[in-house]
Amino acid sequence: MSNLPTLAILAGGLATRLRPVTETMPKSLLDVNGEPFIAHQLRLLQRNGIERVVVCAGYLGEQVEGSIGTGAAFGLTVEYSFDGDKLLGTAGALKRALPQLGETFFTLYGDSYLDCDYTAIAAAFAASGKPGLMTVFRNEGAWDTSNVEFDGVNILTYDKRQRSERMRHIDYGLGMFRREAFDTVSNDQPFDLAALYGDLLRRGQLAAVEVSTRFYEIGSFAGLEETRRYLANS
Repeated sequence: MSNLPTLAILAGGLATRLRPVTETMPKSLLDVNGEPFIAHQLRLLQRNGIERVVVCAGYLGEQVEGSIGTGAAFGLTVEYSFDGDKLLGTAGALKRALPQLGETFFTLYGDSYLDCDYTAIAAAFAASGKPGLMTVFRNEGAWDTSNVEFDGVNILTYDKRQRSERMRHIDYGLGMFRREAFDTVSNDQPFDLAALYGDLLRRGQLAAVEVSTRFYEIGSFAGLEETRRYLANS
């Protein structure tokens, strides 16, 4: 038994950059080498010791549940938390899912394929004693726009809008939280995870771990094609 915490997949967005394909299909179900993308995600998570996943679903989310079901085919337990009548944003969706997530949990974006050491990240988070953790990757603007200034131990600045040349790293896409990190997030109101990360950073409550393996993502058509090529050869 790995005893790793539950992991939440944030799969509720509208995926507007992938229109018109995503007008009738959620991004998680986009075809990647003959399978929905989320199938590749779930196998990766299972290999890395995750046993339980909660899919935070919104737009067309019932299609994800219909495709994946209980997760038994992947050796996982998969549950679902739905935004409801309005999309809640990434942090709002996690707030809604808290009853299913427990005291401590991972979260990753529904369009990210992150092959890293989940056990080491969980250990670093526990040792930090902080309510939130962001993984960062030294991106140098290569695969997406860098948005983190990191000194090797701590995040100094994080901003998706106001960038500076000191930002060499990027939010890798895998986070860890304790339930209390969401105390300031209102119920049933849209709230973005980037804003929560920013709030935690300003209060000195955000730990960081640097990851050395690059991320893959399907948030754009270029990223989707790159991910297809990577997974075809791995």
